[in-house]
Amino acid sequence: MSMDFNFLMNDVVRQARQEIATAGYTELSTPQDVEEAFAQKGTTLVMVNSVCGCAGGIARPAAAHSVHYDNRPDHLVTVFAGQDKEATEKARDYFEGYPPSSPSFAILKDGKFLTMIERHEIEGHDPMSVVNKLQSYFDQYCEEV
Repeated sequence: MSMDFNFLMNDVVRQARQEIATAGYTELSTPQDVEEAFAQKGTTLVMVNSVCGCAGGIARPAAAHSVHYDNRPDHLVTVFAGQDKEATEKARDYFEGYPPSSPSFAILKDGKFLTMIERHEIEGHDPMSVVNKLQSYFDQYCEEV
């Protein structure tokens, strides 16, 4: 009568991972992946993914649409809060001055943390307002491609 909760959660996680990968983001699943990705030259957009409703309804669509822009980050990466816990923890080590927040976005340049869009700036907002905020940061920190 009742569906297996783990099966449902695994399907939700799989769909969330697939959605962000389809948008062009590279998944970082280990602390080593995070260190290598964050050490890259250029600008890096990090999407901290999660299974909450605001991730699926706002953050992932914003992540996908924001990068269709002249000024865009050189690298698109993602960690999955609550799933790839060690990778997410390692990524959060870079986000100095910000408490853990998911979903969220961070921008790094040449391995240095620059700014963040936290959950409270995503939840309750529409995807376009998050896209606009991301693109304003792209204008500020990224070179035109």
